[in-house]
Amino acid sequence: MAGIPEHLLKRAQEARDKAAGIAPAADGATASENVLVKVAENKPVANAPTASAPPPPPDPSYVVAANSRKKIPFWAMATLSLLPLWAFLYVLAIQPQEKIVEGPLAVGAGVYGSCAGCHGANGAGGAGRVLYQGEVLKTFPKIEDMLSFVYIGSQQYVSAGMKIYGNPDREGGAHALLSYNGNPMPQQGEKYGGGLTEAEILGVVCHERYELSGADPESEEWKAEYELWCSPESEIFAGLETGAVNFDNLAETYAAMPNAPAHVGTDPRPSGK
Repeated sequence: MAGIPEHLLKRAQEARDKAAGIAPAADGATASENVLVKVAENKPVANAPTASAPPPPPDPSYVVAANSRKKIPFWAMATLSLLPLWAFLYVLAIQPQEKIVEGPLAVGAGVYGSCAGCHGANGAGGAGRVLYQGEVLKTFPKIEDMLSFVYIGSQQYVSAGMKIYGNPDREGGAHALLSYNGNPMPQQGEKYGGGLTEAEILGVVCHERYELSGADPESEEWKAEYELWCSPESEIFAGLETGAVNFDNLAETYAAMPNAPAHVGTDPRPSGK
């Protein structure tokens, strides 16, 4: 069989290259070579390294610390929102409860303002005797003696020829009349021109004994006296307020009561008589 001329093969290859968009080789290379070159140019090289972006800079230390810090639990904010309320309730809890004062002590606290000029706002004394820190209780172990002295004043004792008042065996010595700064104890009872009723005198004496001088109404020593004379339920105080009794007759009026009161009277007399 006769062979195909070379020039015909070349012409057919050029036609195919033209149809495939392959330019003819300028240097006389064959069409096959051109095809191989074209394929080689278009084929990616296996395992060729690809260009990559540079790594980002490391985070600052404070960002790292913030990201690694333990997160606040979801319930913590609700708990924190209650802190102001808790603080308010805590302050209320630690504040001392206001003492409710009634009866003779309430009356006496109001009356004592007229006594504070001589005896001091807290009973520390001044022109008049010291009343606080148990001093009143040493001078007048019995409330009846103190009531009488406050009611009629020291001048009535002097006029009666008496030298001392209160407990003659007082710790630290008995109190002599008119010996403290030379100032007398003014009479407070209405009978002698004073401005206080007998109920008010009982009230201020209770205030001086239990609030200023520190007698404990719950103690064995003072409980009976407090309940009889100075408690809000005191029948004696109620009787003096209404005028049903007075210092001269209350001992007889309440003689049948437990721990019946001793005579008070409105005349000078030795302590405890």
